[in-house]
Amino acid sequence: MNDMLIEYLPILIFLGIAVGLAVVIVAASLIIAPQKPDVEKLSAYECGFEAFEDARTKFDVRFYLVAILFIIFDLEVAFLFPWAVSLGDIGGFGFWSMVIFLGILTIGFVYEWRKGALEWE
Repeated sequence: MNDMLIEYLPILIFLGIAVGLAVVIVAASLIIAPQKPDVEKLSAYECGFEAFEDARTKFDVRFYLVAILFIIFDLEVAFLFPWAVSLGDIGGFGFWSMVIFLGILTIGFVYEWRKGALEWE
């Protein structure tokens, strides 16, 4: 039983160092950095509207539409990396499959662009 626990000792040491370093860094930032929020720091950042108290108030949903479209296209681009790495192994079929995939993706992007889904007024 002790032999098995000894094998986990490096992992425990690593976790201890990681937690200790995280605590030291957070404590140092609280001690060294000034903690004086001003109007600029408290202003709305990327959400597009000021913060509100009541969650039932209506607000513009265009931000979420643009965010979802960004996530969709970002995930589609993630398929390009493994394809590019294995392009030499998959041959012509893999190449033309990805060309069709990118064509469909481009048609969808053009459709969204023409519909005005990417416009921010």
